Order: sequence, then structure tokens, then C-alpha cells
Amino acid sequence: MTELGPLPEEWEVVRLGEVANVVMGQSPPGNSYNEIGEGFPFLQGKAEFGSLHPKHIKYTTIPMKLAPKNSILLSVRAPVGDTNIADIEYCIGRGLSSISFKEGNNIFLFYMLIHLKGDLEKEGTGSIFKAITKEKLFNFKLPLPSLSEQQKIATVLSAVQEAKEKTQAVIDATKALKKSMMKHLFTYGPVPPEETENVPLKETEIGKVPEDWEVVKLGEIGEFQYGYTASASREKIGPQFLRITDIDLARSKIEWSDVPYCKISDKDYLKYRLNDEDILFTRIGATTGKTCIVKNPPKSVFASYLIRYKVDLKKVIPFFIYYFTTNKEYWDQINASKEGKLKKGVSSSQLKTFDFPLPPLPVQQKIASILSAIDNKIEAEENKKKSLEELFKTLLHSLMTAKIRVNHLEIKS
Repeated sequence: MTELGPLPEEWEVVRLGEVANVVMGQSPPGNSYNEIGEGFPFLQGKAEFGSLHPKHIKYTTIPMKLAPKNSILLSVRAPVGDTNIADIEYCIGRGLSSISFKEGNNIFLFYMLIHLKGDLEKEGTGSIFKAITKEKLFNFKLPLPSLSEQQKIATVLSAVQEAKEKTQAVIDATKALKKSMMKHLFTYGPVPPEETENVPLKETEIGKVPEDWEVVKLGEIGEFQYGYTASASREKIGPQFLRITDIDLARSKIEWSDVPYCKISDKDYLKYRLNDEDILFTRIGATTGKTCIVKNPPKSVFASYLIRYKVDLKKVIPFFIYYFTTNKEYWDQINASKEGKLKKGVSSSQLKTFDFPLPPLPVQQKIASILSAIDNKIEAEENKKKSLEELFKTLLHSLMTAKIRVNHLEIKS
């Protein structure tokens, strides 16, 4: 039993300053900064941390305090405790500190400080902006296994992190593919790239499209309806009540388990109930114009800041319309409709006048199928990344508290 809780007998409890070099940042004179690459890359604080590496935007010709390559960068001013790894040598400002083991595995220490972020935050003082002093950082206590076990813990956690980063790379590449495919499909249709020269095009209000496509107004191929006005409740007093804030508009996803409920009459429920493949438009606020396509909804209705669009299924496939609402030509119309309006919203009467391409139904289906397949790939990879994030959190806690031991594992370097 130790002051940090139960630990293996061979683990020590040490003060950070006893086992690591701790350098507190100091900002250089303001007249030494430049953005043309002269001198040392300069990091002021945590705000410049990237997802994988810091993102410096300034250089200084008068470096005051330096963080060596591969040292740990720790935010010592609000928010206290965020960490990153110095991929190169940096000059660091007073919002950061540099920490390097004197004898130990720096990647292990990096993960340990991530694990202990909550404890680091508690060490911060200040009524408005919390900060941690060098003295408190020096005296900050942490558990320390042998160097061999440090290396093995770091290897296990790094393997999960690497898998997460590779998964994110696949997500980014697939999203780039989708963007490219949308431009191709809505210009030439579902034809191979090598056959685009054989597709006769015509100029329209929304740019070039194949000659056999129509361009129609949204009001000609479907109907719009404003949502229901009610108070949301966490109690199950009626159907679920879908609001803008309940939709992940970036992914057209609804977490129904988080959606509240509302009271509504049987007559109004029939009028406002959500159906499979309804398209919802946001009509006000920062998300104006964003859309979501409803998939297999539970018993639910939609709120008044949403506009439902029901397409004429004899003329158009809902998913085809939905995908076009993520395209540039649609957003050009949204942005034009918001100009000069105080609340920057959009109405159903405006949406009715929007121009949309209308290829034959079989072509719509092919385009929707191609883009749906890409979306399914993105969703699968995002779910994989989420699982890896949960695995990392679980392993981080278990390894750093010795609930799981890897000291006997044979890990190849």
C-alpha cells in the first residue's frame, strides 16, 4: 500500500522532478517573432497542439527555453495537464513545460501523465486561469515501474495508438474519396473516369450535368413541412422529440437513446411522426441548411426548427436528394439565400425554389448506392476507431495502476 494506492512491491513512488528534467517555458521578446522560418519554432501554449504533433505558427530568433526533441510538452496553464510529444526541438512559451526522463522511457512517462491528467489539474491554482507552478510540478508524485516494464507498457499502448492513427488515416482517405466521387457523379453520372469524355454535358443553373438529366425545383418533386412545437422532457410522456441538437449533422446520425420525449395528441402525432427516409433540413442557426436522412426511426416526431421534406417516390430516390444536399452546388444556394438576413435562416418557401438535378431513377439509384457504400465504409472505420479509443482508455488505466501486468511479456523491439 502506498500513498497513491496499492502498487506492486517493485514499483516506486517518485517525485517528477527527481526522475525527470523539468523546464518551464518562457516567452521570448515580442519583437523576436516571425512567420518566415527564421530561428527556432516557437510554441506559446496548448492551443497549438495538433492531433499528432504540435502546430507551430511562429519562430523566434531569441529562444529563451528549449524543449528537446522527443521530450514531453505539458500544458501548465489552463487547461492544465494536456500533453504532446515534441517532434522537433521547440522554443516554448510560459504556457508550456518540457519534461524528459533522466533515466527512463519517455513514451511511458507521456502515457503516465495522460493517465494522471486529473491529478495534475487539481494541482493548478488561480481564481480565473488555473496554472501549475514549477515547484508543484517538481513535487508531483507518480508510480514508477522498472525500466523494462516501462518499455513494455509503452509498447502495448503505442500499438493501440498506432492502430487508431492508421484507422483515422483510412477515414480521412475515404472522406477524400467521397468528396471526389460526388463531384464526378453529379457531373458525369455513374460512369468510369475513362468514359467521361463520351458523356455529353449541358450547362445549367447548377453547373454542368449530363444532357439527359433534368434540373428541377425541390418544390416540384416533394413537399415541405415545419416541425412540431412542444417542450422536451426526459420522462417518457409520449413519442421521442427530435431536435437539431439531437442530430450529429456531420454524419447524419441520430443517437435515439439520447433523444427526449414530448406530449402530443394522436391527431398531431399522425401529422408529425417521422418515417423511414424522411429528409430533415435545419432552418435556423449556425447549422442552417444541413440535412439528415432518417433511418428506421422509433416512435417519434420532429421539432419546429427542423423542416421535413418528403419526396415524390415516383420521381426521386430520397438518398439521391440527401447526397446532393452535401454537395457544393446545394450549399451555394443555401449561402445565397441567407445573405442579408438577420438570423441567417432558410424557409420552406426558399427551399422550394432550389435547383436540383434529376437523372432517371436507375441512375439516381446507382449514384446513391455508390455513395452509401462509401458512407458505410466510413462508419465502419469510425466505429473501429471508437472501439480502439475505448480499448486505449481501459488499458491505460489498468496498466498504470498495475491491474494488468505486462512485465513477463516478451515483446520484440
